[in-house]
Formats: sequence, structure tokens, C-alpha cells
Amino acid sequence: MKNTIITIITIIIVVTLAITFVPRLFENQKPINSKPNIEITFPTNGDIVSNIVTFSGKATDIDGDQTIKKVEIMINETWMVAEGTTTWSYTWNIFDIEDGYYKISVRAWDGAVYSEINEIALKVSNPEVVESGSHKWAVFIVAANFPKDNESKLGNGGLFLAEKIAAFFIENFKYPTSNIFILFDDGWIRTENGNGEKLQTLQERYHEYDITYGSAKLDIVESTIKNVVDESNKFEDSEVFIWISSHGYGNSENSFTGGKIFDRSGVFLWDEFLLTDKKLGNMLANLKSTKTCVIVDACFSGGFADKTIWNFPELFLFRKDVVKSGRVVIAGASKFRVGYASTTEGPLFSLLWFEGLSTGDADGYRLGFLKTIRSTNLFEDGKVSAEEAFYYASYMLKNDEKLKDYSTMEPQINDQYPNRGIFRSRAGLILGQ
Repeated sequence: MKNTIITIITIIIVVTLAITFVPRLFENQKPINSKPNIEITFPTNGDIVSNIVTFSGKATDIDGDQTIKKVEIMINETWMVAEGTTTWSYTWNIFDIEDGYYKISVRAWDGAVYSEINEIALKVSNPEVVESGSHKWAVFIVAANFPKDNESKLGNGGLFLAEKIAAFFIENFKYPTSNIFILFDDGWIRTENGNGEKLQTLQERYHEYDITYGSAKLDIVESTIKNVVDESNKFEDSEVFIWISSHGYGNSENSFTGGKIFDRSGVFLWDEFLLTDKKLGNMLANLKSTKTCVIVDACFSGGFADKTIWNFPELFLFRKDVVKSGRVVIAGASKFRVGYASTTEGPLFSLLWFEGLSTGDADGYRLGFLKTIRSTNLFEDGKVSAEEAFYYASYMLKNDEKLKDYSTMEPQINDQYPNRGIFRSRAGLILGQ
């Protein structure tokens, strides 16, 4: 009996001690936190880069990829936060960077510890001479698939159309590949026609031509246009083509004016910055080229051409520097009307404009009596001007039965080529010549 009592007391003491002290032992044993891993998938070590380069890579953590809090990249001794975590990217604008070798370092942070630093070396070599001797520049800006919760994504069609126009300009108008820039979304192409996950950066894709790709973010747009202005101003015979496709700024529920009577036209860039007609005018204010074509294809975009609707001029308070002598400025829709786009092929007006230009079908289209558009053999010369392509697209919108649901777009044009004023020549702007 005595032994039984002693055994019971011993058990009680052991259990009490276990309840009291064992949890404290485990409290002092924190789980081991493994360092995350990071890699650079593009570009690769030793690559030669120019103009714009988009770094991309992967970051992982064996403790769980959701623990990756941020990815940082260092160029010139300064750490900067990249976009994304497990799949990340960073766009480096190197237009004004001195040629030479640069070390690029990246690291990932899981909220507690950093990964080991991954490094590559790149050679910056910006082109100094236009390889063909042809002084022509083209910039394509497409912001189609933002914001994340926006159901009216425009898809990847704008990118594909930009590439088609660029290829045509290279093959037919002698545009140097080094002078062509395509800025699309955040620099990534996504699955499900823009609605899915990141697939690869634009620079990683197979390219038929070695043109420059980047993101349609404000800083990249500004630096690209500044570079084109500075470089083209060095030549008296320069030609500049700028094409912008995005979500326009206005009220689609206001069918009469779009809410735009006392407001500017504007398009949204990827970072949701509103690029207004005034802002674009400021970017182009110092452009000296007397052979310039600007096309803005978006809802309520007529203000970019200093026009409202039916080719009526904008209020003088809203005039800007987009329209100048030597320029043809085109808007895909009036300041008061919505535009339309195919998510797989691109914006409708630009599709028709490019169709008329590339096939030659727009040859001879002119503005006729009472501002009606007509085509006549009298004006055919075997060449299609930017203006003829505009009138062709406008005519098709009004007269093609298949397009009757989109006939209200009312594209606008402000033709100041070759000179401003009532005494300017009626000669059209023939791109590439």
C-alpha cells in the first residue's frame, strides 16, 4: 500500500513538472527560417543592352513562397524595390547612361532575412549612329490591361497591332530597328489574352526585329519621347511617328458630351497616370521635325487633335503643343464619343487606318463638299498619305455595313502638314519619304 501511494505521488509530481516546464522548453525553440533564393532569368551575364532593359527573375523560399516580401535590385550602389515577388521585374532606363560595364545585384527578403546576393555584369552600348542612315523614329505606347479589377481590359491586341505597324514601317518605310520603341503595359505579356498570369517580359519573347521594348509607365514614356525628340532634332529631315492606344478619360454614360466639354482629353498609362493632351504637348514642345504624325486611339481622344466633334475646333483655353506646323495629329474618336477595340487585334480606328495605308486602298480618299469623304481616281497617285488613310478609315466607319454599330466614333484630324495656316499646301504626309 505504501509503495502504491509513493508511486501515485511520484506520477503526480512528474506530470506537474511536465505541464509546468516542458512547454517553456518548446517556447524557446523558434522554427528555423531558411534564406530565400533568387535568380535573374533575363538578361544573362555578359549581355549587351541599350535604351531600355527589363530585368526579370524568380524568387523562392522553402519556408513557403508566400513569405517573400520584396525583391530589391542594386545598380550604381543603390538598392531599389523591384515589381513583384516570386515573379519579379525591374525596368532600367539607360538612354542617358554612359557606355560601359555595370554590375547588377538582386536579393529577396522574406520579412526576416535576405537571400544571398545574385549578380550579373552587363555591357551598356547605346547606338550612336542610325544604322541605315534613315532619320526616322517611331514610338508605340499601349496601356491595355489595368487595373486588376477592371473588367474592360483591352487585351493584347494593341501590342500585336503595334508590332504589325512597326514591321511594315521597317520593311517599307526604311525605319531603323534601333529607332523603334514599343511600350506595353508593365513590360510583361500575360496569358489568356492579357487576363491571366505573367508569361514573359516583352524583351524575352522571340522578336523578328531587334526593336526596343519597355513598359508603358510614365517615367519610361517620358524618357523615351525625350530621347526621340533629342535625337531627331539633330537632323533636318527627321520623321517622327507616335501611336498611343489606351483607355480614354471620360464618362461613357454621358452619350451627348462624354462629360468632356470643360475638360481635357487624356489616356491612362499602366501606372494609371493620366497622360493628358496638355502633358503630351509639353513632351513634344521642343520637337523640331516638320514631318510628324501623331495618332491617339482611345475614347474621348479628340482633344489631342484640338478638335471636339465633327471637326469643330477645341476651345482656345484647351489648345496645346501637340498640334504644330509640319504635323498631322489624329484622334481615333471625338472628344465626346467612345472608341472601340478588338481585344485580339487592336483598336478599331487604327486597324482601319493601317489597312488603308498598307494595302493602298486609301489612295485618293479626300475630304469633299460639305465635309463629306469621297474617293476619286483624280487624286490617286500610287501613294497613300497619313491623311488619306484617316479619311479611308472614317469613310469605312460610316459606310461599311459590318461596322455600323461603331459608326458614332467620329475620328478627328488636325492637318498642319506641311505648314500651318490657310495657305498651306494640300500635299499629304507620305510616311517614309
